Amino acid sequence: MSKTLVFQMVEWNTIPWRKLERNVYKLQKRIYQASLRGETKAVRRLQKTLMRSWSGKALSVRKVTQDNQGKKTAGVDGVKSLTPKARLTLVLSLKLNQKVSATRRVWIPKPGTVEKRPLSIPTMQDRATQALVKLALEPEWEAHFEPNSYGFRPGRSAHDAIGAIFNSIKQSSKWVLDADISKCFDKINHKELLT
Repeated sequence: MSKTLVFQMVEWNTIPWRKLERNVYKLQKRIYQASLRGETKAVRRLQKTLMRSWSGKALSVRKVTQDNQGKKTAGVDGVKSLTPKARLTLVLSLKLNQKVSATRRVWIPKPGTVEKRPLSIPTMQDRATQALVKLALEPEWEAHFEPNSYGFRPGRSAHDAIGAIFNSIKQSSKWVLDADISKCFDKINHKELLT
């Protein structure tokens, strides 16, 4: 029996999510360890395995269609929400070599000002593909990141950063610098920076 037929017989609501999360976690752990050892070929092989796995695809579709805050936001295709059957179809159709659709551009207000900033919204298919690739890439780079980096890291928050600052300054006084780099890259002199 083909893999596609087996998974078409599965109902979305009966999928054993804990088992899928465990499968993905085990692969991510192996990617992390191979990355720490510097085994690039093993990392790439494991990443391909994860991105082709049913578990990885199903979890990424679940994340963008059920768990994320923007799950009801439509891309250029106009799809706002998916039925359980449509979610299964999306899992089966996820491929990395597909052409990416255009994004829907929305202007949202900046808090505290009258200015607006652009926000690009991809389609559900593209969001699911991005989530799948993120599952495979994150463990590789987590192995090499700076240990004192807390921004946009999985399992870390502002509270962890505050705790780290407290632990480093509780023994002796230190200087703390806060830099606001608003529009830094628009106004910086690139020639001077490169020299």
